Amino acid sequence: MSVFMPRKIYIHPAVLNDPITQGIVEKLPEIPVEVQSKPRIKAEEETDPVEAGKQIWFLTSSPGQLVKECPATPRQLCCRYRVINIITNCPIDCSYCILQGYLNNPFITINVNLEDIKGQVTELLRSDPQHIFRIGTGELSDSLALEEYTGFSFLLASFFLSRKNGFFEIKTKSHHIEELLKLDPQGKVGISWSVNPEDIIQQEEKGASTLALRLKAAARGMERGYLIGFHFDPIIHYPGWEEKYHAVVNAIYASLKPDRIIWISVGGFRYPRFLKPIIRERFPQSNILCGELLPGRDGKFRYLKTIRVEMYRKIVDWIRAYNPKQFIYLCMESAEVWDQVFGFHPTNRNELDRLFSARIREF
Repeated sequence: MSVFMPRKIYIHPAVLNDPITQGIVEKLPEIPVEVQSKPRIKAEEETDPVEAGKQIWFLTSSPGQLVKECPATPRQLCCRYRVINIITNCPIDCSYCILQGYLNNPFITINVNLEDIKGQVTELLRSDPQHIFRIGTGELSDSLALEEYTGFSFLLASFFLSRKNGFFEIKTKSHHIEELLKLDPQGKVGISWSVNPEDIIQQEEKGASTLALRLKAAARGMERGYLIGFHFDPIIHYPGWEEKYHAVVNAIYASLKPDRIIWISVGGFRYPRFLKPIIRERFPQSNILCGELLPGRDGKFRYLKTIRVEMYRKIVDWIRAYNPKQFIYLCMESAEVWDQVFGFHPTNRNELDRLFSARIREF
């Protein structure tokens, strides 16, 4: 049973009788429900409105576009990944999470109009039948944290099995993949885990599964036929980081077959200016702001370039010691950093996108 149970559920009148809405409510019979078109949290009554919002769910239907390109940062190489924003806000409470400052409403919004999302995906795939589109969840909420209530990842994975030019990636910090093990992914679905040393997980990723549980789930998923990915993001530069991250790499390859890991990304801790006071207020014991972080041209604070390049090079070297041909990419980094880490950079986002498509075709 998940630890992520709400203390209250709001339901928009338009989706009151929706099958997904009813399914969620039936699984939580003891949770109070209120029909409300515009719920809000009285921030002045909450010690921590963000934490309080994670315990309140709003079941609704978004009329807008829920399948979008991953938000790119100017001057950084983007891979044209598409995200499905079916849930907004996350029950896992990471100190570095940018959602703490972006969301107008801190509660968890669950869009139950799954058929509309399927239609948007279908339209996208039909726009270029020869292109392989990478589409995933996990941008605005963990993909599996609420899976036992919503079933979204299972339903979307099932949908992608019949789509010739779509690859579905489920990004998570959870180990609850039981329902997904009922599917034969047929090379159309991948599960990827964000990874960090266990001390970072315990201090900075409240509510997330341990590294050991994530890797155990990854091994089970790989055995079932899922392609597995890992995201070293955000990498935290702190005393002893080399030993700790090297141990993470060793643990991955001690648990999994190298030739079934489809890709690994690396990216350093970064944050917009507005997030700093939020982290200090909500996570006073956190040390992630103690590093040499300076504002870049895009306004985000990052580690000095020399520090980032050093971290990336070492992690890449540790990975390639196990698999020299492992597909590795940088997240939210410039062409210059790509050159210093890999000795090359994709000329533009279309070329990087083609590299991903070629990688998928290898399987």
